[in-house]
This record gives sequence, structure tokens and C-alpha cells, in this order.
Amino acid sequence: MQNEFANKQINKYPLDVSDLDATVRTIAEMEKEIGFPNLVVLNAGTHMPISVESFSVEKIRTLMEVNFMGVVNALSEIIPKFVSAGEGHIAVVASLAGYRGLPSASGYGASKAALINMCESLRPELMKYNVRLTLINPGFVETPLTDQNDFEMPFIITAKDAAERIFREIEDCKFEIVFPKRFAFIMKALRLMPYRIFFSITKKLIKNR
Repeated sequence: MQNEFANKQINKYPLDVSDLDATVRTIAEMEKEIGFPNLVVLNAGTHMPISVESFSVEKIRTLMEVNFMGVVNALSEIIPKFVSAGEGHIAVVASLAGYRGLPSASGYGASKAALINMCESLRPELMKYNVRLTLINPGFVETPLTDQNDFEMPFIITAKDAAERIFREIEDCKFEIVFPKRFAFIMKALRLMPYRIFFSITKKLIKNR
């Protein structure tokens, strides 16, 4: 991966993705200067742990505006261009946390669940226009955001490892990229569990903190 991009120019366009007008302007500026890309990876996001004691409209609104609406804002410009061109590839980074509701993730998990649901809805429609949509659901990745967590994060990987896994798999035709595989298996199993069993597990997670 390092050799692939070593000699390529990197263009930087600072952007607050929660600002629709700024997103529209930035995408227009990018298109004018470097042309419209054939692959767009939407990866901007933030995280704030929210417990019952710290439940806040402002915190959840921020998470939804950045994590969910930030993607929506970008897609509002990207989808029409790709549909018109009859080609293109969109990759949206959500999270395994979007599979089921977990303690202290009422805002973050909800924003990622919304992304997963939206991508599932858009995928078959975009396929009609030869536009590919890939959903990326990582587990815990070492970043300044996960540094905020005060609990054990199973199977956590480095940001470099996460990027390399995405790079290897993004050209495959499958809809979803998930990693680490062992953690993804656990989260997929939780998604299939009845509430009685699921809540008995998450209740233990709270007691162990």
C-alpha cells in the first residue's frame, strides 16, 4: 500500500461534513481541480460515550450530524454524479457497533446502525446504474476516539492494519467488509440472539466496568 501511493500527489480539502453547504462547495472545488473520482470513501466520524447518567440531546445530535448526516450530505452530491455517469464506487465506513445496541453507545451505535440500514436500502437501487456501494464495518481500531473508552476492547487493531485490510478487499464485489473476523462473528451472533439472552449479556458488561 505504501508503494502504491508513494509518488502520488495528495490534495487536502478541510471540511466540516455536518455542514451541507460547505460539503457542496468542497466537492465542487475538488471536481474543478482534480476531476471527480471514481471511488469515494466516506470515513469521517466521531465518538462520545453516552451513559444513562450523561444522556444528552446535544451529544446525540452531534454524533448523528457527523456520523450519519455527514455521509448523507456527501451522498447528496456524489450519487447524482455517479448515476449520471453510469459508474462509480462508494464506500461508507460504519461500525460493528451498529449491529446491536451496546452500553454507553446509545448515540454512536444509533448513528452507525442508521448508516448500515441506509446502505442496505441504497445498494440494490444503485446497482441499476452500475454504481457499486461497499459497507465497511470495522471493530475496535486504535485511534484518539477509542482512547476515550474506559473498557476492554477485544481484538483491537491498529489504524494501519485497518487501512490495509480495506485496501485489500475494497475491489471485491461483496457488499460488506468486516474485520477483525473473530469480533465480527461475535457481533453477528449477538444480532441473532433473542432479547432475553442478549440483555443478560449486556447487563454483565455493565457490571464488569
